[in-house]
Amino acid sequence: MTEIAHVALGSNLGERESHVAAALVALTRHAGVSNLLVSSLWETAPVGGPPDQGPYLNAAARFETPLCPRALLDLLLEIERCEGRERGEPDAPRTLDLDLLFYGAQVIREEGLTVPHPRLHERAFVLAPLREIAAAWIHPELDASVEALAERLEAGPGWAGAGVTRCEPPGARR
Repeated sequence: MTEIAHVALGSNLGERESHVAAALVALTRHAGVSNLLVSSLWETAPVGGPPDQGPYLNAAARFETPLCPRALLDLLLEIERCEGRERGEPDAPRTLDLDLLFYGAQVIREEGLTVPHPRLHERAFVLAPLREIAAAWIHPELDASVEALAERLEAGPGWAGAGVTRCEPPGARR
């Protein structure tokens, strides 16, 4: 049995595009991932953390997996580690950040694992790429589509202040 998972990808240290690309390659090579669909790359301003950090490159991916949520999270953390991710202060610059956004329609609250991601609806850097590949996906707790969540955020100051810019044409990575 497989489930559809959605993951946010981001990098603002080193060769940002290479880190995101390496993560996608690692996902496609894993036996537990199939039918990978990837958004365009988006450049966004950092949220929180040290004031001198550079902009992020962000993307979103959707895929099928037989992995349970915890095993998928472990895979994402291992991919981050392989790309040089060091965990320090919250919102610090990073070579790679992989966040599990959705795991099917499941709501999961466990130590170290919260799905849907608790702040995805507040983050333009997540919603902009995610809407490219999953606009109709329904957030199981908010009962709203990704498109509706993005439209709500666009209508407020959160989107304009995020410096969200598409870096490549839609579908360039599919």
